[in-house]
Amino acid sequence: MNDAPDSADKERRRAPRPRRVPRTRERQAELDAAAELFTPAPFAFDEIEAAKPLDERISRWFDERGWQPFAFQREAWREIERGASGLLHATTGAGKTWAVWLGALAAFANKAPKQNALPAPLTVLWITPMRALAADTARALQSAVTALSVPWTVGLRTGDTSSTERSRQNRRMPSALVTTPESLTLMLTRANASEELKHLRMIVVDEWHELLGNKRGTQTQLAIARLARWRPELQIWGLSATLGNLALAHDALLHPVKTPRVVVRGAQPKTLVVDTLIPETIERFPWGGHLGVRQVGPVADEIEHAQSSLVFTNTRSQSEIWYRALLELKPEWAGLLALHHGSLDKEVRDWVELGLKNGRLKAVVCTSSLDLGVDFLPVDRVFQIGSPKGVARLMQRAGRSGHAPGRVSRVTIVPTHALELVEAAAARWAIGEHRIEGRDMPLKPLDVLVQHLVTVAIGGGFTPADMLDEARTAYAYRDLTQQEFDWALAFVERGGASLAAYPDFHRVVKDDDGVYRVPREDLVRRHRNNVGTIVANATISVAYMTGGRIGAMEESFISRLKPGDVFTFGGRALELVRVRDMTAYVKRASSSRGAMPQWAGSKMPLSSELADAALVMLARASDGIYDEPEMHAVKPLLDLQAKWSALPGPGVLVVELVRSREGHHFFCYPFAGRMAHIGLGSLIGWRAARDQPGTFSISMNDYGFELLSARPFDWETLIAQGLFSAENLEHDILASLNASELSARRFREIARVSGLIYQGHPGQQKSARQLQASSGLFYEVFRKHDSGNLLLAQADQEVMLQELELGRIRAALQRMNESRLALEHPKKPTPFAFPLIVARLREKVSTEKLSDRVERMLADLEKAAKA
Repeated sequence: MNDAPDSADKERRRAPRPRRVPRTRERQAELDAAAELFTPAPFAFDEIEAAKPLDERISRWFDERGWQPFAFQREAWREIERGASGLLHATTGAGKTWAVWLGALAAFANKAPKQNALPAPLTVLWITPMRALAADTARALQSAVTALSVPWTVGLRTGDTSSTERSRQNRRMPSALVTTPESLTLMLTRANASEELKHLRMIVVDEWHELLGNKRGTQTQLAIARLARWRPELQIWGLSATLGNLALAHDALLHPVKTPRVVVRGAQPKTLVVDTLIPETIERFPWGGHLGVRQVGPVADEIEHAQSSLVFTNTRSQSEIWYRALLELKPEWAGLLALHHGSLDKEVRDWVELGLKNGRLKAVVCTSSLDLGVDFLPVDRVFQIGSPKGVARLMQRAGRSGHAPGRVSRVTIVPTHALELVEAAAARWAIGEHRIEGRDMPLKPLDVLVQHLVTVAIGGGFTPADMLDEARTAYAYRDLTQQEFDWALAFVERGGASLAAYPDFHRVVKDDDGVYRVPREDLVRRHRNNVGTIVANATISVAYMTGGRIGAMEESFISRLKPGDVFTFGGRALELVRVRDMTAYVKRASSSRGAMPQWAGSKMPLSSELADAALVMLARASDGIYDEPEMHAVKPLLDLQAKWSALPGPGVLVVELVRSREGHHFFCYPFAGRMAHIGLGSLIGWRAARDQPGTFSISMNDYGFELLSARPFDWETLIAQGLFSAENLEHDILASLNASELSARRFREIARVSGLIYQGHPGQQKSARQLQASSGLFYEVFRKHDSGNLLLAQADQEVMLQELELGRIRAALQRMNESRLALEHPKKPTPFAFPLIVARLREKVSTEKLSDRVERMLADLEKAAKA
């Protein structure tokens, strides 16, 4: 896509070679329509209609739409009316928004307005995790206000909000404000924040399950704790779907409230259909990497017969590939096919979302940027390219189709290699069995607390005793000790034990009245510019030499290019001209092919629930049960795996020992997910070589890992002697990995959140190299001169629990010890081993050489299979 959202179809129709299109009146009209869609309407209502009871207006509005309130919606309305707080858990598209919003209107806007009265002051804060969802939510809330003639205004405040709209809100807040955790935190930095929010009656946290498991959720907890302290009667409501640990979600959100607490469980009115686009041929030796583009034809055929479709991919790189492949196959879809991911410019994303809403687009290739709650009624098909990696994620994406109560949601999984057929069958089984992932929550992240202390110090100040009590009402900090709080306070007051000589780290000072405040205006500006807990790789803007921004890409990718290199972004081949002031200037490339950008975090691990479900499918296959279409299609592969080795399953651990020209291979299949297998592979290799020196090459995927050594090891004896033991696990993990380097990288994120390093003013962000150098300097100084710094301990803890998934490794080892060991000695690499070999080779050879090497290996293995 270009900086002009609709330029793709216009240019392809006008000339065979792409060229820029000026901003025509037609194009400007479409962009204005997109902007209007995401701009809340001004205060307006029908005075005659507004005089009628609101309950009567709501009932008539439902009748006009042919709706009947669900029982859970009525329950939510009653609980809100009696002043309760709660967590509403219901399937995607079941009507959660109307359950809470109409309840809020009935409770707080039920009085007829006076003549020429101003709209109600800020009464409801609606927090969403994504800006796209925020815009869509504001539109939905406004539609109800308008239809019901409620004398309220609805506003939107995110990073995309214009300065004009911000100024209007600063003069008078809307009655309901849709915002994000970061924008809410910025509101708390205002000196008059308490006065601005004095009429606040309710906070709604949308998609709470998406916030619960990360620091943005912790940031939200602290903000709610502050607001609940100001207004004890404040009602808090969370909206959640596809969540396994509902009790934790409820407690985490409602811990600070004084009002009654309830859980409202939504009805299950939606039918969810999960099917699979099974390829005509199934490779018996699958390997990841080709991204399933050979399935483009069948996917295009399915899209052709649908009204509107979303094609979800797991990575932005994959979305770029699929967008280009579909457009090359169907050039007549120019203007009907679009691309949507988080790196594209806001104007592009708004145009795509508008096209989906009004049914103009045939299909959109997207990532998780369209995962959440956005209401696209015309969408009737969803495609998931590759494994969804998680049950909840698949259900969330399926809910984007048929996004209305009573409508069928359908998701079609498009496997990118044969083993993903097993995952597809496993996902459908797990949904039927309600095996849905829970979300782990960060506990006492001190970097977030440090940031919050400065936020509160700007927004009116605090006293230590009150601040400690308030912080403890946030669930994540309920066990915060006096010692930990004192350390955090000393850190923002003096920079801790090693930074006391530097005034920039004296971010708060105690006034004569005992209140801590921020002493300098430059420190206030610096903090406001860096509020938030989202820490991504440094990005560089991508823009045309002739003007027009396309989006932003990670600096690590651009830094590897030189002027003249071609890369693909926004579905277009671009040639790099130069990089200046954190902007990569490009022009259209004459070549249609180029390097594909790589973004961090592209290797999404398999969830425990989906991995366990896959093992169930394999166990059924071992018993000869192939009653799922996916399992029947992959039967030849599984039969060959069973013939040459064995099939893993619950209670069965398969280990394969293979000798080849490369050396001695140890293949193990715990099905614990990629991240856990990184730690497991390193741990097992380190323990094996502890008494018998040796060097290993390690490869891993979601199913297992490979250790390759030049010399043989007596693996059977090592296993019998406790190779898979969970004893001394933390010590052995740290010894087997470069834990200090991992901690240093993690500390960079913690340093940014805690305000130790400054990313720069907007538009003047520092490079990743500068940030790493700054955080690395702090890391070394603290290690040498401030070993008791709690941010260092936090970095080590986050590496163990989040990066290395220590808990999952421990559980995997326990399961491995309890399982029956199937130790096999196949003569050739098995179908399960083949992708591990290819993954290792990919790190050593170029793409062209890898392709040739894989073809030769496949030929040899197919000969062996036939023999």
